[in-house]
Amino acid sequence: MLGQILSRRVPSKNWGRWPWLQRVRWVWVAFGLVVGFLLAQVGWWLVFQRNYIQQNIEYAETAWLQEAALVQQLWAATAPEKRAALRAELKEAFPHLEVEGERVYVNPERLAAYRAEQVRYLRMFAFEGPVFLLVMLLGLYIIARSLRSEQELKRRQQNFLMAATHEFRTPLSTLRLLVQTLELRELPREKQLAYLGHMAQEVARLEDLTERLLATSRLAQGLGQVRPEPQDLNQAAGRCLARHQASLKARGATLYFEPFPGPLPVEIDPEAFGLVLSNLLDNAVKYSPGEQKPVWVRLRAEGGRALLEVEDRGVGLPRAELGSIFEPFYRVGDEQTRHTRGLGLGLYLVRSITELMGGRVWAEALPKGSRFVLTFPLSEAPALQPERRPA
Repeated sequence: MLGQILSRRVPSKNWGRWPWLQRVRWVWVAFGLVVGFLLAQVGWWLVFQRNYIQQNIEYAETAWLQEAALVQQLWAATAPEKRAALRAELKEAFPHLEVEGERVYVNPERLAAYRAEQVRYLRMFAFEGPVFLLVMLLGLYIIARSLRSEQELKRRQQNFLMAATHEFRTPLSTLRLLVQTLELRELPREKQLAYLGHMAQEVARLEDLTERLLATSRLAQGLGQVRPEPQDLNQAAGRCLARHQASLKARGATLYFEPFPGPLPVEIDPEAFGLVLSNLLDNAVKYSPGEQKPVWVRLRAEGGRALLEVEDRGVGLPRAELGSIFEPFYRVGDEQTRHTRGLGLGLYLVRSITELMGGRVWAEALPKGSRFVLTFPLSEAPALQPERRPA
């Protein structure tokens, strides 16, 4: 009954989303207002300081000229024998004035120095204002990037929850139907074995989903560990392909294995490497929608490193997404319009486990399909042997 209620509520596309989207919209409106206020405030501040300093210069020039006129009158009214003492007092009280004979005037060097000092203040304000604005805008940009990352994380979490609900519900529903059928009906032995085989496949699917979630949790907490040991990458890849050959063939895939004509000695964890390669193979088949699903696995050596390529002719990858597909819970598109199953964890596990083993992985977009490349450092230079025919 609870599953039926949830199944009726989940398809609502806007369920639980619009209040959050409205909050995000108002946050960006607030950011726009803050940025506009900062621009206006700094602009007004610079204009105010320029006008204020210009007024100071004009006021100083007027005041000094008035002082010179008053001192001129005082000088003219002072007896000659008292002018020596008056000159000393004027020098101390009005250092910007000069007395020459009967003439009192403003020292032009003092006036020029005052103007230069005020202009220097203006330049200082003109420099500090944009720097202040730049620092504030940089801080707002960092906050905006954080909010956008949080928004993207929320979207991925929503897609992950929808995908996880679907991925777990489908095998559980199948198992429930098969169990009820076996309980209510007496079936022939062959039919029972077929049902039991189908149930085993669904249980294995649930185990795989659970293992991926647990592995992701361990990696997120820094608990992921590998035990590298000397391996020939040719043999390790061959063993993994042999284990998955039947299941991939049942899904319509055709494997083409092209080993390197010689040993490729590397330090890897065989179990971890098997998980990495199986994820890449599953990804290649999953995103090849046609009836023909060719997958190439190639091995080669280049620059002291062993390279393993997994190539398909599926839907391919947008070049803009190549830097994001290895992030956890990332899946191209929206979960409600996506038809391929998955949790968005496979490529994240591929990258994380490969890096734990000292390797690297990247994706390449092809005109048709995609190519994933694993690379590990060679423990010794490969010795070429006569070329072997692809398996």
